[in-house]
Amino acid sequence: MDEQALTRHDRIRIQQEQRNSERDAALKDKESRAKRRRRMIYLISGSVLMLVLVLIGISFAMPGKLDDFAKCLSEKGAVMYGAIEWCKYTKEQAGMFGKSFKYVDYRDYRDGPDVKVTPTWVIGDATYEKVQSLERLSALTGCPL
Repeated sequence: MDEQALTRHDRIRIQQEQRNSERDAALKDKESRAKRRRRMIYLISGSVLMLVLVLIGISFAMPGKLDDFAKCLSEKGAVMYGAIEWCKYTKEQAGMFGKSFKYVDYRDYRDGPDVKVTPTWVIGDATYEKVQSLERLSALTGCPL
């Protein structure tokens, strides 16, 4: 009887080991799939981030729509005095130029000829206070829009 009990005991132990082995294999497979999924998410996220950065870089490298106009204003001697750090009107005027504002001859209002209102444009001998439309600046300077 001991041999049969031992054999039966061995069979039960072997079956339990097989079940444990199958369960371990299933668990490892599940963990492996989770790792692959995480890697795929990281790869896709990284790719999307790189694409966004490339598009931003391209956007900054492309010329602004008003580059030629802003350059012409500066060439004609038009100077904008303002307080871009705190004046919403100066920010509004600068915003009208978008990224082309870098070509506008902009100066701090404290450096201007008795500037009382910001923004103030000085074109030739004339002074124009407050925000000016692009069309008006074009008419005053002869710079085409």
